[in-house]
Amino acid sequence: MKINYTARHTKVSEEMKQYCEKRIQSLEKLQGHPIDADILVSVEKYRQKVEINLKTKMATLNTVEETHDMSSSLTGAFDHLETRVKKEREKLRKRKRRKIRDVETYPSLMEEGDRPKRMIRSQSYSMKPLSIEEAFVQLDTGKEDVFLFRTLETESWAVLYRRKDGNYGLIEPK
Repeated sequence: MKINYTARHTKVSEEMKQYCEKRIQSLEKLQGHPIDADILVSVEKYRQKVEINLKTKMATLNTVEETHDMSSSLTGAFDHLETRVKKEREKLRKRKRRKIRDVETYPSLMEEGDRPKRMIRSQSYSMKPLSIEEAFVQLDTGKEDVFLFRTLETESWAVLYRRKDGNYGLIEPK
């Protein structure tokens, strides 16, 4: 935790520093990460103004509060920051949960353990019609185990794949 105090037309008292440190520690507990804070305190005629800038690992939060009393300005500014930190934490929590839900929509991709299988997209196909021999050459030259192509004779889709026993298989729809 790093706190910088700046005072304009006033001085920052020790009890004000202690109050700010206590509130920033509570914000650090909510955030879960160290916080750097810049606190600007100023007095202009009858206005007591507090500006707080928090720099966290996730975001930079700013707030300005202006009242007739310095302690109420500090309290209002820290209350506003506390609600913003809670909102940011909730956003992060929802993002993490959304990713888990996406994996659960494909139950066939889940293993019996905790870790889901990954779906990796492949560019192993040909849009132009090929003969079976040309498709075999394409599959043999590449590292892929499956090759999707359109047949030259019927222009329907077919799949040529490498079997576990070392032979090749061909799937053609009827």
